[in-house]
Amino acid sequence: MGPTGRPLSDFPTPPPLSGHGPARIVSLCNQKGGVGKTTTTISLAASLAEYGRKVLVIDFDPQGALSAGLGIGTHEGLTIYDLLLNPKRPATEAIQETGIPGLDIIPANIDLSAAEVHLVNEVAREQILARVLRQVTGSYDIVLIDCQPSLGLLTVNALTASHGVLIPLECEFFALRGVALLIETIEKVRDRLNPAIELDGILATMFDSRTLHSREVLQRVVEAFGNDVLETVIGRTVKFPDASVAGTPITTFAPEHPAAKAYRQLARELVARGAVA
Repeated sequence: MGPTGRPLSDFPTPPPLSGHGPARIVSLCNQKGGVGKTTTTISLAASLAEYGRKVLVIDFDPQGALSAGLGIGTHEGLTIYDLLLNPKRPATEAIQETGIPGLDIIPANIDLSAAEVHLVNEVAREQILARVLRQVTGSYDIVLIDCQPSLGLLTVNALTASHGVLIPLECEFFALRGVALLIETIEKVRDRLNPAIELDGILATMFDSRTLHSREVLQRVVEAFGNDVLETVIGRTVKFPDASVAGTPITTFAPEHPAAKAYRQLARELVARGAVA
């Protein structure tokens, strides 16, 4: 039995693709901060790239943690903020290669915090990111959007542009409280802006099997959301901040570490679920 109380599945290594695109767009979203959104975006993207997928990650948080975690400078060149303010600008001009083969990024910096003010009077302001990404989805297999910890206009833009949502959830009581509100927001976006959006799964993060609290929270999540909870569970480890300081994914920083293996399993599980090509 796995930590979610269900039998562990053996997810096969995904077969290579004969071609690339069009990409499926997935937002990593949770209005609570510190639940592992950025770590998951980086590690999942690197794992999918290892399996031969062409991956684009979008840093959609003004803190720029995703860009920093991949060792990308954010104050030279275009960022996602420039593309939002001028959607006719070629999005390819903002794409940067990372040190991981097959993994590219559109970075962000603190300028993005002003985007909601600039966009508030725009027509169809919730769909601006979708118009930007439409230019580049043909070149990638998967686009991952690292959302900021809020349910404001930027996050609604990300949900409107996405085919699916992945919710990283820290195995802690206060993190659990906000999931119902987030799912309610996703349903509103589905009703009003993006009928195609799906919940790809809830990913338990920062799990510590030694504590009763972690085990109880995970049990309650499975009872509440059933098969929407992914079988893969990400444990708590000091290797994540170490990898962030090094500006590289944990799959490269410590490739044999259990956390790196867990993110490869997550990539295989999402492919098996059809959330990723």
